[in-house]
Amino acid sequence: MNKDHASPLDLERLGQDYGNWYQDPQRLSQGQMSSDLYPYRTLFSPIQVNQVRLKNRLVMAPMGNINMCEENGRPSPEMVAYFAERAKGGVGLLTSGLIPVSQGQDPSVLEKGNLTYFPRLSGSRTYFSGWRDIANACHAQGAHFFIQLTAGLGRVGNPECLMVHKRLPVSASWNPNYYLPSVPSARLSDRKLKRIVKNMGQAAADAQVMGLDGVYLHAHEGYLMEQMANSAFNRRKLGRYKDPRRFGLEIVEEIRRRVGPRYPIMFRIDLSLALNATYGDRMQTNKLLKKFQNERSVEETLAYMKDLVEAGVDLFDVDLGCYDNWWLPHPPTFMPPAPFVEVAATAKKYFADQGIQSKQGLDVPIVAVGKLGYPDLAEAALQEGKADMIMLGRPLLADPYWPQKAYAGQVADIRPCIGCQDACINEFVEGGRPYCTVNPRCSFETVYPLHPSPARAPKRVGVVGAGPAGLEAALTLLDRGHDVTLYDAADKPGGVLRTVALAPNKLDLLNLLTWYEHRLDKALANPRLHYLPGTVASVSLLEDERYDAILCATGAKARRLQVPGGDLAITGMELAQDPSLAQGKKNIVIVGAGSVGVELAFLLADNPDCKVTIVEATPYVMKGVCTANRTYLIHYLEKKQAQILLCSQVREITKQEVKIRRNVSKTVPDPWVTWTPLLPDNVVNPLAKPLGEDFQEESLPADLVVFAVGNESRTSLYDSLVENYCAPEIHKLGDAFQPATIKQAIRSGYRLALTL
Repeated sequence: MNKDHASPLDLERLGQDYGNWYQDPQRLSQGQMSSDLYPYRTLFSPIQVNQVRLKNRLVMAPMGNINMCEENGRPSPEMVAYFAERAKGGVGLLTSGLIPVSQGQDPSVLEKGNLTYFPRLSGSRTYFSGWRDIANACHAQGAHFFIQLTAGLGRVGNPECLMVHKRLPVSASWNPNYYLPSVPSARLSDRKLKRIVKNMGQAAADAQVMGLDGVYLHAHEGYLMEQMANSAFNRRKLGRYKDPRRFGLEIVEEIRRRVGPRYPIMFRIDLSLALNATYGDRMQTNKLLKKFQNERSVEETLAYMKDLVEAGVDLFDVDLGCYDNWWLPHPPTFMPPAPFVEVAATAKKYFADQGIQSKQGLDVPIVAVGKLGYPDLAEAALQEGKADMIMLGRPLLADPYWPQKAYAGQVADIRPCIGCQDACINEFVEGGRPYCTVNPRCSFETVYPLHPSPARAPKRVGVVGAGPAGLEAALTLLDRGHDVTLYDAADKPGGVLRTVALAPNKLDLLNLLTWYEHRLDKALANPRLHYLPGTVASVSLLEDERYDAILCATGAKARRLQVPGGDLAITGMELAQDPSLAQGKKNIVIVGAGSVGVELAFLLADNPDCKVTIVEATPYVMKGVCTANRTYLIHYLEKKQAQILLCSQVREITKQEVKIRRNVSKTVPDPWVTWTPLLPDNVVNPLAKPLGEDFQEESLPADLVVFAVGNESRTSLYDSLVENYCAPEIHKLGDAFQPATIKQAIRSGYRLALTL
């Protein structure tokens, strides 16, 4: 039963808004990097949290520091530098990513050999020095630092612990593991939970001695503290922790006992999992989701927050959702700006109406979180009394100096986050360290200085292509003192970025394009930069210039499927460049369920008179894309009544139809599943059933067919330049090297430019 029927938040309305917000021109204007409200007097005013006086209202969100520590869990020099850079950038309060204290109780937090990809603070002097270094680095810049402690991962932990440690993952009750639902998560005993409570108190005491300014409790998004505190996951009928509130309250009380009354405690919580609002009737019919339908209501959460304040909490940040609707707590580029300000306002109003104050007699600040990297929007949320502080996560990865630039009124200079989550999340999921698509220095601050070192011997360099790779390379080369000529066949810079930024739900990409244009305009004041738009760079032209080095950032072209009638189709790029090609079409078939195909289908399906069908040869939708981004699109695409046919091969295209060969076996995955992720290719699911084969021939009506089957590099210019020895150094980068993402383009342009 959905207990939010009388909620002060209309969760179903919010859910609908998250899927169609971009159709409202006023909402579009909110996502611009404008400075109409400058100076930002509220944003940069101080605030008191227990004994700590924060210099401004900006909080660095707890972005996971996975793989940024040494193998034993001690913060590495790279992790120290990562936080030091953001403290230098002007944020008032920094927080770490989650730090487990449940080693021994939750087997999913350790890997083979009891090594860890999570930083640790667990009662051993082995780990202390790195945390002291972080505290000192932040304090030197007038910033404060809270460490985020987690009681464990629970059912959202890595199920590989079953193979590695021969132990099941754990949870509040017997719950399916998020990654492999066929693996059960065992009910933790009261004794083990009590041990975790003690561990949390010890970790807080250690943090206090290490000079860290406060602790931050991770109790949202479906991690173990949330599992214990939410009736969706905690279905215990007996024992100490059958009351969902007790575990969290005991942790706060234990921490308060260990650290005394003056040490700040921050608490991260979701007002609602919003599972019922997200999945509706599926909560009663789907075998997995049915377990979770009795979720904690908004009213219950607010009452729980009141109890937490009485136990000793000083500060909250609030949002919505959990792993099972992952796009909510990890809002992708397609989500609206500031999606949770209304959530923060609900909590703030409740506290004001109830007259709730901390044990120190102070108001309890509410922190708004989620896509607030637009200075005007952040300031407006504070001025309108909807929140007391603003949390920035990914925007501070994209530009650590966001606060400093906003304070100075240099909003146009802020490098914007694009919400892709390709580097900050997907990178560590696949085994790397988190960094940022648009900021190639992020988490590599010890390797790449803020200002690139000057070139020992400046060169004349020709850069062909003004897409993200070419722009990043040319501007970095210029910063190092080289003489750079930037060629581009288009009249304006941006390459493919300019095309994809036209989509109305991709404001963040438009902001990135605008930032690059601004950066290029400023650079053109330097006589060593020569920008030649509308110029096709030929072999003879480049050869005549006698460059010391030539960089080919010539991009890629859309691949076409070689099938009978394939010439009747258009490519996804052609449609993105000219959306009028779809006007008046009643049946559109998109071939390919990668990012391009699904994003095009998402927008085309806004037309209720148009039936959109995606045909995909593999069993997967958007394989390799961040779970939050892919599940958002899948969820709302289903609401728009589009169709996805997996394991289906195009055989022929005619003017009226597409003939396909489709596997209709019951083992073909359901394309609409958004509550379970796709696993990386190197992770084998030993419980997966083999894909059966039951093929049949089908015909789909189609008056427009769109190929979205990937890209192929444009290498002809590079090959000719190499063949003719046109320069001592010739490089290809970005999509010209290998069609990939903006992440790879910007990273390759930046890193290559540092080597010349």
